[in-house]
Amino acid sequence: MDGEVNHENQAPALASCFSSDGSTVFTAGADKAVRMWSLASQAPNTTAPQIGVHDTPVKSVQFISSTNLVVSGGWDKKLKFWDARSPNPVGTLELPERCYDMDCKGELLVVACANRKMMTYDVRGNPNPSPMMESQLKFQTRCITAFPDKSGFAVGSIEGRVGIQYIAKHREKDTFAFKCHRREKQAYAVNAISFNRLGTLATAGSDGSVTFWDKDNKQRLKTIANIDRCISCANFNANSDIFAYAASYDWGKGSSYYAPGQANDIFLHYTPEDEIKPSKSKTNRRNR
Repeated sequence: MDGEVNHENQAPALASCFSSDGSTVFTAGADKAVRMWSLASQAPNTTAPQIGVHDTPVKSVQFISSTNLVVSGGWDKKLKFWDARSPNPVGTLELPERCYDMDCKGELLVVACANRKMMTYDVRGNPNPSPMMESQLKFQTRCITAFPDKSGFAVGSIEGRVGIQYIAKHREKDTFAFKCHRREKQAYAVNAISFNRLGTLATAGSDGSVTFWDKDNKQRLKTIANIDRCISCANFNANSDIFAYAASYDWGKGSSYYAPGQANDIFLHYTPEDEIKPSKSKTNRRNR
């Protein structure tokens, strides 16, 4: 099936997500709108209907499977919750700063904002926010991803570092950060972090590389790409046997470095379990 999601005035789409069953795509963009596109539609070039709106561009959108609601985060410092059957939000929450990225796993919603501020919410029933946190990383946040077990999240920044942060007070001692996406003493932005079904994670960066990591044993598992182009976004499929990543300019060096006509490509990498399975713990290795 062919089709496209159109945002008004040729404004770029800034985020997208699927519904739980994969039948619907939700997008958010610089035209301040949240849109919905049904993959069951047989009509080509479908213009996606608008289901939500912000006062400023919408930077991130997520589907909440427990309530079948869509949540959007904007540069207007607001989170808005949408039921596709209603033109008005079913809920609105104030953020401490502009939304840069967010992720939702089960009942856990994590939001990364400007000025290194971060929020977590329990989205069962009325969303219940936890106290605001600050990123342990020193520079601007690019991406945030919740752990599969919902005990914490990973956050990436423009300094080529990833922070591993736990939510519960008793796990604060397990919080740490590590360097990645650095080459010839130059740091590159971490543009995407994604976990797979085995609990390990992948990072993708402006240096054109993708690396798999085992956070629990603090080990690098494998580096799979070095394409000398910015990797702007990436993720595993549901089975974690395919890793998809997209190459496009990420605007990290401003408009003067943009090369008109440069191709925007999507790559698929087959991920056998040996590439992403957790390494044996240091304790297990000592006991062998």
